[in-house]
Amino acid sequence: MELDDAYANVPYIPGGAQYPARWTVAAEAFRARLSAERRAELGLPYGDGARQAFDLFHPTGAARGLCVFVHGGYWLRFDRTLWSHLAAGPLARGWAVAMPSYDLCPEVRIADITRQIARAICVMAARTDGPLALVGHSAGGHLVARMAVPGVLPGDVAARLSHVMPISPVSDLRPLLQTSMNEQFRLDRAAAEAESPALMRPLPVPVTVWVGAEERPVFLDQARWLAAAWNAGHEIARGRHHFDVIEALTDQNSRMVAQLLG
Repeated sequence: MELDDAYANVPYIPGGAQYPARWTVAAEAFRARLSAERRAELGLPYGDGARQAFDLFHPTGAARGLCVFVHGGYWLRFDRTLWSHLAAGPLARGWAVAMPSYDLCPEVRIADITRQIARAICVMAARTDGPLALVGHSAGGHLVARMAVPGVLPGDVAARLSHVMPISPVSDLRPLLQTSMNEQFRLDRAAAEAESPALMRPLPVPVTVWVGAEERPVFLDQARWLAAAWNAGHEIARGRHHFDVIEALTDQNSRMVAQLLG
């Protein structure tokens, strides 16, 4: 369809098809190390479905708060097990890190996934004390942005939000109506608008939108639209594309981690 190529990432990233395998290896090694140190709780349920579970990683001392990372994949693919290594930066700063999986389209709708992530964050919040920092990538950026909209999270949980960071988010879903992916999303215009953070007002919580300078033009647009609509911070990472922009999460001294956690 008209916008299929515009929203395609893999063909425009050198070695793009190899990234999932690289993420898998790094994530497995990270979980093995944290498990050996008894700092990993894996497969904790937040709902009834097999994919409705999260991994929780603990810092070496008392946690300063909880950082939640929500993965991407166009709401169609991947799960929490590819991204464990991205917890390294927040953990080194003394934060616990939780990473949920969720059901995928077409078995569910995007609105269902939004509700699943809200439920997951409530369960995670009940297990931890202190502030909640949310970060998500691509479709996960959409999902954490939705958490920053009034009424999505319960008031007591929303009150603990310290920062929300959508990375390379899809913030306006209406263009997806012009992609072949919509055969699996099953969006109409009303449903797309109802799930578009860029068309909503946010909670009074700090928000920073990140995107790689080398991303596809539509992702630069999507990030800009959200930052403008929400009067949010807007960071464009020089030299970074859609797949490597998230690597800054592994570095406790990166600007990304510093802004996310303060």
